[in-house]
Amino acid sequence: MTTSEAPLSRLARGLMPSPTLAVEATAQRMREAGIQVLSLGAGQPDFDTPEPIKEAAIAAIRAGATKYTPVGGTLELRRAIAAKLERDNGLAASPEDIVVSNGAKHSLYNALAVCIDPGDEVLVPSPFWVSYPEMVRLAGGVPVQVRAREADGFRIDGAGLEAAVTPRTRALILNTPSNPTGAVLGRRELEGIAEVARRHDLLVITDEIYEKLVYDGARHVSFAAVAPDRRSSTIVVNGVSKAYAMTGWRIGYALAPHPIAQAMCDLQGQSTSNPCTISQAAAVAALGLDDAVLAPMLAEYTRRRQRMIERLARLPGLRLVPPAGAFYTFPNVEGLVQARGLATADELAARLLSDVHVATVPGSGFGMEGYLRLSFATATETLTEALDRLLSFAGAPA
Repeated sequence: MTTSEAPLSRLARGLMPSPTLAVEATAQRMREAGIQVLSLGAGQPDFDTPEPIKEAAIAAIRAGATKYTPVGGTLELRRAIAAKLERDNGLAASPEDIVVSNGAKHSLYNALAVCIDPGDEVLVPSPFWVSYPEMVRLAGGVPVQVRAREADGFRIDGAGLEAAVTPRTRALILNTPSNPTGAVLGRRELEGIAEVARRHDLLVITDEIYEKLVYDGARHVSFAAVAPDRRSSTIVVNGVSKAYAMTGWRIGYALAPHPIAQAMCDLQGQSTSNPCTISQAAAVAALGLDDAVLAPMLAEYTRRRQRMIERLARLPGLRLVPPAGAFYTFPNVEGLVQARGLATADELAARLLSDVHVATVPGSGFGMEGYLRLSFATATETLTEALDRLLSFAGAPA
């Protein structure tokens, strides 16, 4: 290191920035320059947080609930999470085994940090959420991609995982419904995955943040409910960000075996301490809401999903597996890349941003070249105009 270089650690020098956040930052700079950029890259609901949740936060402020709480969250919130897990997922849970953190991303990081030793391998089905491999590396582990095939609807199974296991494999990260593909793993796939976990004594970290956003009769099933005998080696991660339009409130949680939950709490106590007290009060209200309150949002996502599927079907050189969950599509754009004389989907994404001012996220950031992730968590008018611009770019009729 020369004297002019910043004294960064080897870990910091190897970190990769989030491609989704990078796309949004670029789009924002273009907007600040006066360019009307329409974003299909956002990973957050465009809806407002429901009023009962906001009122609960305001009431907490007025009641003076502005002090520290226990590091792992208030007992009231942990009880509300336990009730939710039993009601929605069939999981008996003790508040002592639940840790509330600053978003589900924080919960995932804490889980990996306390469970992974240097050199441990962690299976990461791809396409994956962009942060999984980097979190594994931050914990000193080695992310091992297990490719899910488009022909299989991007659903991984036990056979695919088995081939990737080595003596160094320690854990597996599951994400269902999936970001970026929208794939929802069914009971049969989860049972096959559980067999692999049993055979090799794998820790399973299951990210279920999109569980309430499912379509066309799809149903979310928690891995922990399918494999109750693996509860001592399963960490369930969830939060309120996606279902309740609360991304900025930063509340996520993990249900973990007690020794792991305690370690996660100890780590959090030495890093961030408790999550926001007021946000915790809001999360209690969110988890107490009837799902009927969320029905209008899900109905609107369903309409937008259908509109995106129909418009994308007009694009030449594009294939799409319709998403069963979350709020993304993940089309194969290799034909469109070739038709436009480009080399990669990254180049296509760059051209879409520069030529027609539509922000998308290339699949390379999710571990799969030749695809784009397009979000339909945006206003219908914006979504329609952005899709029309894509059709115009491809020379297809709107």
